[in-house]
Parts: sequence; C-alpha cells; structure tokens
Amino acid sequence: MGVAMSKTNIVVLVSGGGTNLQALIDAEKRGELGNGEITCVISSKEGAYALTRAEENNIKTRTLIRKDFSDIASYSKAMKALLIEEQADLIVYAGFMTILDENVCDTFKNKMINVHPALIPSFCGKGFYGLHVHECALEKGVKVSGATVHFVTPECDAGPIILQKAVEVRQGDTPETLQQRIMEEAEWNILPEAVKLF
Repeated sequence: MGVAMSKTNIVVLVSGGGTNLQALIDAEKRGELGNGEITCVISSKEGAYALTRAEENNIKTRTLIRKDFSDIASYSKAMKALLIEEQADLIVYAGFMTILDENVCDTFKNKMINVHPALIPSFCGKGFYGLHVHECALEKGVKVSGATVHFVTPECDAGPIILQKAVEVRQGDTPETLQQRIMEEAEWNILPEAVKLF
C-alpha cells in the first residue's frame, strides 16, 4: 500500500487585490502545488479584494487589521497566534504589506516566503514595494528586471533567495506596464513553483 502524502497547509497573507493569490489558486486547481493546499487567507486590511477571491474559491478567510494594533510587536504576536491556530505549514506573502517581527519569523523559520517584484539585491528593502520598485528600476535605466521569491526574515527582503526570473525592460515602459509584465511573466510563475518546491 502506498503511503499517502500528508498535505501541506498553506496560509496566504494579503493586503490588497490578490493577483498573486489568484495565481496560487489557479496553480492549485491545475494540480501544480504538489501536496500543498491553500487552507486560509489572512488580510491585514478590511475589504481587500483578495478576500473576495478566496471566498469565491471556498477558502477560509480571516482579517487581522494592522491599524487595530499599536505596534508591530503586538500585531506580530496576534498574527503568530493566528498562524499556529490555522496550523500553517507554509506561509506565503502575496502582496502583504506588513513586516512581521522575529517573534513570527523564528517560529516559522524557513516556512515563510515572499515574492518581490525585482531581482534582489536590486530595488529591495524598506520602502521598495508596489509601483515604487518599478519607478526606481526605470529611473536607473536597467535593461532587465524581474521577480524574486525568497524566505522571509525579520530584515526586509533579506532572506535567502529561492527562485528568480528575469524580465526584459522595454523601450517606452511605464512603471505600470513593467509591473504588469513582471507579474505575468515572473511573479505568477515562480511563486507557485516555489510553493511546490517546498
């Protein structure tokens, strides 16, 4: 008799629209997450569209509103309790805009991954998120940008790199067009792939 692979509970942390969450949901439907199953989506903002995406796919949702907490330490403590309660085996940051402290990072060491819309070590660290990353890349005149999936550590964007994918920067790109191409060609491919590797 074959031994059934135990499933990996994936908890996805979101703050916004959830395009990377959608890429993960689609990959799971195609059977591309190995034994991973998205069991819960937790948002740091009320009414984030990512929650709607989760609900439409019958995935449990929870909210832990960042501004309800006076500081990162108390927010991180509450998040850690939630993640333990949800029996998270793997935690995926999908446009999650809060840096959690070492309290969470140590508890889930090498079990938290993030996708960053640039080739780390370029255009990363505190303040580099959203369109700002792409504005900086275009200002510098880089010919190649892309996305990186890395382990989350208490230091922003500093964890070990798991996967990277380069994307060509084209003449006449705006931060918006570059952002879209990086999502389509890199983020939405390497994030599910990294989850499957896990």
